[in-house]
Amino acid sequence: MDTTTAALAPAAAPIRPSAIATCRAVGALLARDLTVLRKQPSNFVARTVVQPLMLLFVLGYVTPKITPGHGSGAQAADEATTLLAGMLAMVVLFQGIFAVAMPLVQEFGYTREIEDRVLSPIPVGLVAFAKVLAGALQGLLAAVVVFPLAEFVPSARPDLHLHWAVLLTLAPIGALMCSGLGLFLGTALDPRSVTALFAIMLTPLLYLGCTLYPWSTLDQIRWVQALSLANPLTYVSEGFRASVTTAPHLSLYIVYPALIGLTALLLWQGMHHFQRRVVT
Repeated sequence: MDTTTAALAPAAAPIRPSAIATCRAVGALLARDLTVLRKQPSNFVARTVVQPLMLLFVLGYVTPKITPGHGSGAQAADEATTLLAGMLAMVVLFQGIFAVAMPLVQEFGYTREIEDRVLSPIPVGLVAFAKVLAGALQGLLAAVVVFPLAEFVPSARPDLHLHWAVLLTLAPIGALMCSGLGLFLGTALDPRSVTALFAIMLTPLLYLGCTLYPWSTLDQIRWVQALSLANPLTYVSEGFRASVTTAPHLSLYIVYPALIGLTALLLWQGMHHFQRRVVT
C-alpha cells in the first residue's frame, strides 16, 4: 500500500477496555428496564401502593378505631411502628418477585424476548444480574413510597428513629436479596407452575416473615419462631425494624450475615438456572 492509499484509509476505531464496555452494556440494559418503568408506571404503583395501603388502613386505622381502648396512646403508636417495618420489607419483596420473576416467565415463554437480551456483548450471567439490579432499584424506590403512607394512614403516627448507617447499608442488601429470590423463582419454576407461586410460596413468605410482628414476640411459640428463621423475609423485616425503630429486633450480627449469605446463594443459583434456560 502506497502512502497516498494509507493516508486515505479510515483510521481504526479505538478499542475500549473490556471492563468499560461491559459496564456500559449492563448500564444500557438497566436503563432499558427503568425506561419501561417510567413509560408504564401503573403496574409499579399498583404493586407498590395497593397492598401496603390496604394493610395500613385495616390494621393501622380501622382496627384501632373499632376496638375499645385501642385507638390511641402508646399501644397504637407501637403497632403503627411495627407495621412500618413490615410494610417496607413487604414492598421490597413484591418488587423482587413482580419486577424480576414475572417478566422472566414471560420472556422465557412465548415472547422469547430474552433472546434479544442475551445478544448483548456481555456474559450471560451479567444479563441476569442487570435484571436483578433493576428489580433492586425498584424495591428501594417502593420503600421510599411507603414512608408517607405509614405516616398518614394509621390512626397514630409511628415512632420513627432512623439509624442511617444501618438503613443505608441494609436496604440495598435486602433489595438485592429479594430480587435474587425473584431471579431464582423466575428461572427455576416451570411457567405452568407460576400460579402456585402465590398460594404455596408467597403467602407463607409474607405472613411468617415477621412483617406484622417482631421476631422476639414469638418466644411463646418456639417452633414458629424457629421456623421463621428459614424465611428470608424475616431478616429483611427485622433489619428494617432495626433501622427505622427502637423496637426489639434480631441482632444485626445475625441479620447482616444472613442477608449477605442468602443474596449470594440466590444470585448463584438464579444465574445458574438462567444460563441453563438460555442455552437450552
